[in-house]
Amino acid sequence: MFFYIFLVCVFCIVFISKITLWYRQTRFSSRRVRKRVVFKHGDCNVVQGNVAKRRRRYLQDIFTTLVDAQWRWTLLVFALSFLISWAFFGFIWWIIAYAHGDLEYIYMRDFQPDQIQNTTHTMCVTEVRSLISAFLYSIETQHTIGYGNRFVTEECPEAIFTMCLQCITGVFIQAFMVGIVFAKLSRPKKRAQTLLFSRNAVICHRDGVPCLMFRVGDMRKSHIIEAHVRAQIIRKKITKEGEILPFFQQELHIGADGGEDRLMFIWPTTIVHKIDRNSPLYMLSASDMLKERFEVVVMLEGVIESTGMTTQARSSYLPSEILWGHRFVNLVSFRKETSEYEVDYTLFNNTYDVDTPLCSAKELDGVKLEYAKNAKSSLERALSAGLLQHISNPSADHLDPASDESLDSAHNRLRSNSISHEGLADELQPLNRQISNSNAQHRTSFTLGGTIPILVSNASTLPTNNLQSINEHTNSGSSSNSNSNNSTTINIESLSNNNNNNNNSSQKKPGNTRRLSIKQDQLPIDSIC
Repeated sequence: MFFYIFLVCVFCIVFISKITLWYRQTRFSSRRVRKRVVFKHGDCNVVQGNVAKRRRRYLQDIFTTLVDAQWRWTLLVFALSFLISWAFFGFIWWIIAYAHGDLEYIYMRDFQPDQIQNTTHTMCVTEVRSLISAFLYSIETQHTIGYGNRFVTEECPEAIFTMCLQCITGVFIQAFMVGIVFAKLSRPKKRAQTLLFSRNAVICHRDGVPCLMFRVGDMRKSHIIEAHVRAQIIRKKITKEGEILPFFQQELHIGADGGEDRLMFIWPTTIVHKIDRNSPLYMLSASDMLKERFEVVVMLEGVIESTGMTTQARSSYLPSEILWGHRFVNLVSFRKETSEYEVDYTLFNNTYDVDTPLCSAKELDGVKLEYAKNAKSSLERALSAGLLQHISNPSADHLDPASDESLDSAHNRLRSNSISHEGLADELQPLNRQISNSNAQHRTSFTLGGTIPILVSNASTLPTNNLQSINEHTNSGSSSNSNSNNSTTINIESLSNNNNNNNNSSQKKPGNTRRLSIKQDQLPIDSIC
């Protein structure tokens, strides 16, 4: 009987091992093609090999080993633990009955009753006549079933001790295995299956800054408390000493909608990483993104509201899974019928195209810096021509041209210090008369702060060769038409060379006026690349 049970157990173990090996080979053969550290569903593509005394270390922490094991192995250990304990104690009960002579007495009682008529015999365990009956009695004792036909008498102290030992062992095995099953069912790892990451990450501009964005969501109504998100980029790096780090991990500074990494996780949220000077993606353009080999690993951690346990969900993005020039579709809407906010998860992975420069963030900052320098030099030329007493500001010389905040602050100061059209017209009325008399020069004008257009006789002095967004148009006719405009026109060359212009203006023929309108608040820097 025990031999057949042993053969069945061995066959089950070998069969499950073969199926597991085949499944792992087919699964990992498809995984290796992708060459990623963390899979989309969160599992790590890492296998520990050549670990010294690996089996002994795993057996020393048998509880964690069984919790981390797959369900088929846990159920196999669960069933074998009870079967082995039943068979072991059943064999002990059979030995006790055989040593006490109970088996022989029962045989004589059933088949040769004449020989034991005058014999008095008290059995240790009643009705234990074979190995099968001893196995059944072992099951009844360990699980306190007690059908009533088999029981222990006071004849054998060793039988009483064995009964107590089996009861203690049975309770220990049952508590251990129930604890393992409960721990596997209540693992926070399963809660991570309902935390979603977008299939792709996107790169687009937000508030004038290139950003890497991906989306996270929670399918359940029970929220994740203290949810925060992290991201790391794994790529190859060569140190200054020449050391090669094949899997260098670098933290990415991310946050919800560009803020902190703490989330109010009530609906799907877009996580933003600003690609600035401190970003490892600062020097990557759209073409470089396809050539680089790296992996962005993202992690979402928080406390489960219903159980109070901490959970973590993981995913990753390869360069081929990052869409350049895309933006996520909004999936939260308000339903007037039910007065509720509805989240449409069919749009969770949907994106749409947006205009995004194909150059890197470093190249884009270089273009911005060049434009800022050119704009500042043009502003200084205009101010030095005669308007310095009206719109100059001592703090303007301390601005950093490479900073977007400096451009905005300078722009606001120009607007606050600008002169009204009426006051400037009264002061410059004689100058406008000279402008109306000089109808022969080609002049170029641009606007300071969107309020005062300034005429420049030599267009080559303006740094307009790099400004692709400048609206140029030619106005035909005499220069007298410019006096009818609402804005006041100032001839800078007339301010510097009044006598020469007065002498030469009468000799030149009327020409076309070329107007270059530059408004800093409407300059599309993002479209320069």
